[in-house]
Amino acid sequence: MASVTSAFGLRGARFAMPADKRVVDAVESGLERLETLLAAHLQIADPVADAVTRYLNEAGGKRARPLLLLLAAHLGRGIDDDVLAAAQVVEITHLASLYHDDVMDEADTRRGVPAAHVVWSNSVAILAGDLLFARAGAVSAPLGGEVAELQARTFERLCLGQLHETLGPGEADPVAHYLQVLSDKTGSLIAAAAELGIVVSGADQALRQPLREFGERIGVAFQLVDDVIDLSADPATGKDQGNDVRAGVRTLPVLLLAKRDDAASVALRARLESPADDADLAAAIAELATHEVVRESIAEAERFQRRALEALRPLPAGTVRRGLEAFAEHVVARTR
Repeated sequence: MASVTSAFGLRGARFAMPADKRVVDAVESGLERLETLLAAHLQIADPVADAVTRYLNEAGGKRARPLLLLLAAHLGRGIDDDVLAAAQVVEITHLASLYHDDVMDEADTRRGVPAAHVVWSNSVAILAGDLLFARAGAVSAPLGGEVAELQARTFERLCLGQLHETLGPGEADPVAHYLQVLSDKTGSLIAAAAELGIVVSGADQALRQPLREFGERIGVAFQLVDDVIDLSADPATGKDQGNDVRAGVRTLPVLLLAKRDDAASVALRARLESPADDADLAAAIAELATHEVVRESIAEAERFQRRALEALRPLPAGTVRRGLEAFAEHVVARTR
């Protein structure tokens, strides 16, 4: 199994210098320590609550957010106990949001296992998410008011993103509304991770805004790429083709298709919304996967990627900047 740093492009010739290797090895070691700390902090005295709150963590995860935090910390004093605590705050907050998202989206699976609300119930899954949000707050408290406030603001944006997604665009442009939802639901927590790496490591505070902008923009790109991957028939994705479409989720390709008025696009949209049968829906999803709107979606992800890379200009040259650039490149390269 590839290491987390390798999975996000932080190995190979680009990071072969001894100074680079020291930073990347330290990030990898920090992520390994994080797993032990998460296992300890996700334990709840009540046996029923304990099983539920540990469930999704034990199912695995990319650990992209902690990786960014630990990498950014090398712009300051590097990885210490405070930095690892901040990484726990970010990852526990992320885990908590997944419990709630799966209930709201009526998702059947998460990380290759049945979603928590499928195993237990909606109420149990929601309460498990609440417990984890509380635990994230408890871990953040000793880090000071600045960290606690940042975590709270991020939690607020996660909730607003879910609320706006639930209510829909109303009179607003559906694509602009969707991109704002992604900024809130995905970008905000990735931005918080990158910014916290600066805050808790004692790095130059002038770097907070560039790291925050980088995280938010690459977070949106990350989700847009996932929209495209959802339409892939490649079994390596581990998901059925068009899971989001089947669930009625209006991802960017679907929203862009709705803006087209040519006969073929109108006919395809009608089949996706009201298929004759399961076979017709599968065929329509396969057609959508080859439609021009997929290329437009990739182009939009690349636009956010470029904006993320532009945000890194104030950073000093070195391993951290190149690591963040490699991370950003990996995000979009997943479609190739």
